[in-house]
Amino acid sequence: MSATLAKGQNGPLTTNDVVVSIQLAAPADLSALLVTEQGKVRSDADFVFYNQPSGPGVNLRPGPAGQPASLAVNLGAVPADIAQVRAVITLDDPNTNFGQFAPPVAYVSDQSGTQLFEYRVDGLATESIVIALELYRRQDTWKVRAVGQGYAGGFAALVTDHGVTVDDSPAETQAAAPAAAPAPPPPPQPVQQTAPVPPPTQQAYPAQQPPPPYPPQGGGYPPQGGGYPPQGGGYPPPPGPGYPQQAPTQQHPAEISLSKTGPVSLQKGQRVSLRKEDGAALTFVKMGLGWDPVQQRGMFGSRTVDIDLDASVVMFADMNPVDVAYYGQLTSKDGSVRHQGDNLTGEGAGDDEVILVDLTRLPAHVNNLIFVVTSYKGHTFGQVQNAFCRLIDGASNAELARYSLTGGTPTTAMAMAKLFRVGGDWKMQAIGEGLNAKHPGEAIPQLGRFLAV
Repeated sequence: MSATLAKGQNGPLTTNDVVVSIQLAAPADLSALLVTEQGKVRSDADFVFYNQPSGPGVNLRPGPAGQPASLAVNLGAVPADIAQVRAVITLDDPNTNFGQFAPPVAYVSDQSGTQLFEYRVDGLATESIVIALELYRRQDTWKVRAVGQGYAGGFAALVTDHGVTVDDSPAETQAAAPAAAPAPPPPPQPVQQTAPVPPPTQQAYPAQQPPPPYPPQGGGYPPQGGGYPPQGGGYPPPPGPGYPQQAPTQQHPAEISLSKTGPVSLQKGQRVSLRKEDGAALTFVKMGLGWDPVQQRGMFGSRTVDIDLDASVVMFADMNPVDVAYYGQLTSKDGSVRHQGDNLTGEGAGDDEVILVDLTRLPAHVNNLIFVVTSYKGHTFGQVQNAFCRLIDGASNAELARYSLTGGTPTTAMAMAKLFRVGGDWKMQAIGEGLNAKHPGEAIPQLGRFLAV
């Protein structure tokens, strides 16, 4: 029996040869985009579609009459420098959208046809292109992730962002195709790579609570009528000069230094310099975030509340948000920040979610990173215990500093900590302030008060 995935969930692939297929109520094409850790194809040969049905380790198989093709993937033959294989669904008629039809369903099967995973891509509306699934490397193994990220943007903007050469405009490309064949399916912006993916559209949240508009005045969230982000920019900053300069909510204790004898235990508001005792600056760090659901006692004994918390990091240039890494976009556009994936329950020991930060790759204009945890289902932090964040040396994997949250709050989000630049040095500060937000899009407009150094 196949496992049913929800958006953002992943599962292990235990067989070397898999087949990705789709079922939907409208004519559409299936294509694949093979990308490196930088979110780019190495050449146009890494774009597999009906006019180029074979790529390294990936082959497009024609479907039965009236049915879309499928992707046969030999994971062992995928080149070592390819980090993800993304399965993309593109509607034949560019004037239609997924909201007009029943949701597509994507399947992953083994070579014998046994279904391993099933993902119903719910919540699509105006999009004509969607990343259905991605197969990705995790250390020495392969996994599948349900992505379900739709796009309403143009063909050329999407493929060129991935490094695919486009000689013609979208209209010209479609006109040049044979009459019986659909326009080439555009590979979308990557979710797990350097090109950002839009913050979740309505499908990512309960239908009764769609995401609020962002920026607050004018414009949608994400911006309508095109690819995301806007050409030449990253995460859209709020209109005007940015967040008003505000003082921190409380005075922080004196700054402390890292120690060789063990991790530093931070108090709320306290800062620590990201330099080792020998004066060497850290270059690659991990932020581990963890939590446990509170056990509730009932008539039939104790039970664990099903709490889904999500960690994210918002990157700021002065007072303006420029990018975000979260469960729907696992890598920042510049590749300096990588989210290691979504944990849906918080159960188990250790870090529930890990975010990697390469300080040497952060753009010069990025001077603040705020780590936020949001409650997808609206549970409050009063129903969470043992919440913490910890700074880890990415080179040695040694824990350097930890901040443990004491006491719950009646809020659905928590700004846990920030990394911020002072001159040429980076520092960490424990925040531990509650917010009301169920996802990063709602949290971002509330983070301005934590940006003042």
